[in-house]
Amino acid sequence: MFHLPKMTAVAVVASMLMASATSAQTVLRSSDTHPDGYPTVEAVKKFGELLSEKTDGQYSVEVFHSAQLGQEADTIEQTQFGVIDLNRISIGAFGTQVPEATVTQLPFIFRSAEHFHNVLDGPIGEEILAAFDAVDVVALAYYDGGARSFYNSQKPISTPADMEGMKFRVMGSDIFVDMVGALGGNATPMPYGEVYSSIQTGVIDGAENNYPSYDTAGHAEVAQYYSLDEHLMVPEVLVVSKIVWDGLSPEVQSAMREAAQESVAYQRELWAEKEVESKAAVEAMGAQINEVDKAPFIEAMKPVYDKYVTDPKLQDLVARIQATEG
Repeated sequence: MFHLPKMTAVAVVASMLMASATSAQTVLRSSDTHPDGYPTVEAVKKFGELLSEKTDGQYSVEVFHSAQLGQEADTIEQTQFGVIDLNRISIGAFGTQVPEATVTQLPFIFRSAEHFHNVLDGPIGEEILAAFDAVDVVALAYYDGGARSFYNSQKPISTPADMEGMKFRVMGSDIFVDMVGALGGNATPMPYGEVYSSIQTGVIDGAENNYPSYDTAGHAEVAQYYSLDEHLMVPEVLVVSKIVWDGLSPEVQSAMREAAQESVAYQRELWAEKEVESKAAVEAMGAQINEVDKAPFIEAMKPVYDKYVTDPKLQDLVARIQATEG
């Protein structure tokens, strides 16, 4: 019988083990509605690189950008059922499913980007992330979604009276619908991918979003009036399916949390750069940007707060957010 030399046998076994480890690599699928190169897409790619490093190549992430796996409402359900492993979603797309997260959707709850970061980077942010467990996803980290403002194809908006009777697309959130209604407009929930054609054909007059989305989706081409009221600073959140999460070892779960948190600074840096770039791009497209006095817009939001902040726990959460410096 032919026998391999001892060292050769060891090398063969080692090679087989390495091949086995390679073939056992798990590729996690992550969804994003934004195009390739967008700050959230690049941040999830960075998260994947970090996760691969921390797990010695055992796990990697493939990002399906540009709504390849569906619009946000569809991908949330797929993530909850474990069909999609990871998802970058605007908290607004969860509607009122997570009461604690609903508070972050309240108009003008955040006074500035600094206030936004101070709240989310502290214990309040951790408390809100933990609340997502109740809807079958584990929330890992927040990404910047910037300040959202109204834009439309008809005229500049300077006061709530200018919005009377106008039709605006919003995410599928009751709060956003009521926010537009409180300002005199008509809210139309619809998928993000339908906004351009809907403005172009007159189904709606406009929408509301941040500079990068207004730019990359081409909305400035069909809705040239951008009114800087900054009514919302809705966090983006990176979530993993609870079904997938429960199948991970504690070590991999820890690595995933660390990788997600470490990707946040990278995303914020890209976001800041993209905001400047996008503002210049939409102005070059002919967008007319006007400042507004926020006071009457804020005053109009009292009925929205009265409707959605009735639970004493949520009232306390709002008070703590408002008391946070920034």
